[in-house]
Amino acid sequence: MSSIRALTLLQITSFAFLTVSGLEAEEKPNLPLVDISGQKDRHVIISQGTEEIYQGHPTTLKLPGKDTIFAVWCINHGGSAGPMARSDDGGTSWTRLDETLPPGFKTHQNCPSIFRLIAPDGKARLWVWSAALGKRGGPGMPSIMSEDEGVTWKEMPPLGFPCVMTFSSMVRLKDGSYLGLYHVGPDGKDRPPLEVLQTITKDGGFTWSEPKAVASVEGKNPCEPFVFRSPDGKELCCLMRENTHKGRSLLMFSSDEGETWSTPADTPWGLTGDRHMGIQLEDGRWIFAFRDMAINSPSWGHFVAWVGSYDDIKNNRPGEYRIKLLHSHAKGIRDCGYPGMELTSDGTIVATTYIKYAEGPEKHSVVTTRFKISETDALLNEEK
Repeated sequence: MSSIRALTLLQITSFAFLTVSGLEAEEKPNLPLVDISGQKDRHVIISQGTEEIYQGHPTTLKLPGKDTIFAVWCINHGGSAGPMARSDDGGTSWTRLDETLPPGFKTHQNCPSIFRLIAPDGKARLWVWSAALGKRGGPGMPSIMSEDEGVTWKEMPPLGFPCVMTFSSMVRLKDGSYLGLYHVGPDGKDRPPLEVLQTITKDGGFTWSEPKAVASVEGKNPCEPFVFRSPDGKELCCLMRENTHKGRSLLMFSSDEGETWSTPADTPWGLTGDRHMGIQLEDGRWIFAFRDMAINSPSWGHFVAWVGSYDDIKNNRPGEYRIKLLHSHAKGIRDCGYPGMELTSDGTIVATTYIKYAEGPEKHSVVTTRFKISETDALLNEEK
């Protein structure tokens, strides 16, 4: 494995930062960066982009007690669903499942996301929701569903919720129901001002409550929410992309199982990015992957991760460090992220994204990088 170096704060400040003015110019990196993006032996290409085909916007799901991972994504930027792959070895190898899925799944549109929900009777089902059926004007949130842990699938009726993208995250509540979060623009269109909505299912995904707005910020556009539970189980935290990209990302908290939420506030600098997805590590820390959008970041526009504690987030502390996971070759544009994040039985983190993986005419690919937090911790400590 090639040698890598951790960038200390002093080294980070030597980078040529983006030219900004006013308040934005005051933003500076305030935690180290470990770069493993060049270690190609960590990479697995799930689906290779070609000159004609753009692979985009994956999400993943790991089955409990196994190293089986499912990945779903779409063709073209926010385009048609249809692709699905399965790995039974923790993301080392993948098998395509497209031809085993309902034919209508290819008519679902825009950024499919996959979840496992347990009904009140204990029955677990896998669900893949998308934003719309047919072209963007079709009914909102169609889905396919599996009752046998992904062996067979059937198409389900749309929920009828207008949205820009379907659920970007869900969390199980203490009463066994599930809270799902997504975002919309006016009349369900993809235009500002954006706001985050939530809805709850009490029957394992079949029916959902009337959506209600939970995050709306004047002059900003909260979207792509990721919700997770505090270590003591008493609080929910939600990280959100801020789509004007003029400052930091946003966060909010709920201490009453999503009945009410705090006023959205800025995240720490290092958590500024698009489409957060995270997992809690065995030592209690959290790691979130996303497209880096932090002002003046040396890894701006690339696929990165933040490592730190829940208390760091709660108290607006910088965190421990960032990791550059993969390098985007999409020059001048931000076009990666929408990650899957899974933790295998041996402690391997499986981070999946879509990305312009190399120079050349090939369009975006769906790519996984695999690493252990002990490895990036060690690289960080080498520089101290």
